[in-house]
Amino acid sequence: MNQLTTLERRALSTICTPDGAMLIVAADQRNGMKAVMGNPDGPAAISAEQLADAKADLVTYLGNHAPAILLDPEVALPQIVDDGVLGRDTALVVGMDASGFETVDGLRYTRHVDGVTPRTVRDLGGAVAKMLWYVRTDRQDAGSRVAQEIRDLVRACADEGLLLIVEILTYRLEGETEEEYAAAFPTLVADAAALSVACGAKVLKLPYPGSPEACAAVTAAADGVPWAVLSAGVDHATFIGQVRTAVAHGAAGAMAGRSLWKDSLGMTTEEREERLTTFSQPRLRELREAVTAVAVAAA
Repeated sequence: MNQLTTLERRALSTICTPDGAMLIVAADQRNGMKAVMGNPDGPAAISAEQLADAKADLVTYLGNHAPAILLDPEVALPQIVDDGVLGRDTALVVGMDASGFETVDGLRYTRHVDGVTPRTVRDLGGAVAKMLWYVRTDRQDAGSRVAQEIRDLVRACADEGLLLIVEILTYRLEGETEEEYAAAFPTLVADAAALSVACGAKVLKLPYPGSPEACAAVTAAADGVPWAVLSAGVDHATFIGQVRTAVAHGAAGAMAGRSLWKDSLGMTTEEREERLTTFSQPRLRELREAVTAVAVAAA
């Protein structure tokens, strides 16, 4: 197990419920958020200012009801902090990854948002950073570019006294059938967790690996490092089931985005307030119950 420093331990507590379960509203999406806002002229017609307004409303009517919210430094920050939108009791996690990915020799690589470093995360008011990596452990090992990138950022964040959440996604390779990928997926998630921990990761954000047995395998691979399951765009009812299964088999919580708000981001503040209050807040309460049930039972 990779040991947390005192600063990292304190930061981890701020993104957890009082019972010690991780619970973060993910709102760092850019293009994905535009796609669900319902502009009749399409997502491309939504301006940066309109997206920033939607993110501010999402924080006001949803994020401030959670222990923590994940925001991006391209659209949301620093104004959501500077304008006093972010509640004093909601911790800020800053996403460092830019939208999209590049492909090199058939493998995907994410990029940092230009100019965003661990020091920048601090300057934006964050005590926790998040970075996404795409990993295929059947093609990438401890000597790979992606492994070195994880090691380098873990070290840089530690030097800044900043907790880093390592998010891992797997993906289908060119020429790989859906059936082949589905069969490999649970092992890919568990092996990616093991590789990340070997590279120094202290908190993980991972896809639901598919079954109770796969969740237990991920927990074993994480070797004591807490992991939270991500929603990956599934509907709320499906995600709640996944979370209950994951936490029953060792997951430490959940980080949810679209499953909470994808049908609640209209084009006006009035629409967003009504939908986030009526639909998203009850979903967040149910998610809180799901992640804390096992924590309470284990106490």
